[in-house]
Amino acid sequence: PTGKFIVSTRVRVGRSVEGFLFPTIMSKSDRLKLEQVISGALKGLTGEHAGTYYPLTNMTEEDRKQLVEDHFLFKNDDPVLRDAGGYRDWPVGRGIFHNKAKTFLVWVCEEDHMRIISMQKGGDLASVYKRLIEGINAIGKSMKFAHSDKYGYITCCPSNLGTSMRASVLLKIPKLSAQPKKLNEICEKYILQARGLYGEHTESPDGTYDISNRRRLGLTELQAAHEMAEGVAKMIEVEKAL
Repeated sequence: PTGKFIVSTRVRVGRSVEGFLFPTIMSKSDRLKLEQVISGALKGLTGEHAGTYYPLTNMTEEDRKQLVEDHFLFKNDDPVLRDAGGYRDWPVGRGIFHNKAKTFLVWVCEEDHMRIISMQKGGDLASVYKRLIEGINAIGKSMKFAHSDKYGYITCCPSNLGTSMRASVLLKIPKLSAQPKKLNEICEKYILQARGLYGEHTESPDGTYDISNRRRLGLTELQAAHEMAEGVAKMIEVEKAL
């Protein structure tokens, strides 16, 4: 029933590898060493998580553009991350891993050491979530993630501390988006964030928004996903009524 409204579902986490500095302050040699550790672990993935690692340094411009357009790949155009030193030695030591179906991806050395992502068309959050958790556990067998008893998983940006999980759907809500006050009210009530089609601080001319949970700290991964799902259900209900 949500097919008309939900374009795709995506859940991601950030993970840091213990023993390495954040990408923003890392030396070039450490960046390459970290890339080796991560790509080695990713090569060992099996089943639906099995895939290929593509270093940015060897990527053709054509492939890079296509991956960016498909919303699979990160770029080096975030002014905040740039000012923090996030693009030092670009594109050295960075890359993307994905399985054949492009439903399981890992960004290497973007803002965090790893952004582990599970995504697919439609609104089946349970499948997306399950694939992600199984993937994280498989990668975690080959390395130790940086974790604090107080703050949870350690990430480069404090806003991701805790679960570091962002569960989101690409939602078509043209009528609701024409009423920004109403959209904001729902976002506030369900602690959600609405982003334009091309990420944070962008607009959506056709009323398609990326809706995600805002809280990462002080709740479990499952609670975070549930919060997002509840808010999205409410948005669909309002969209139908308009």
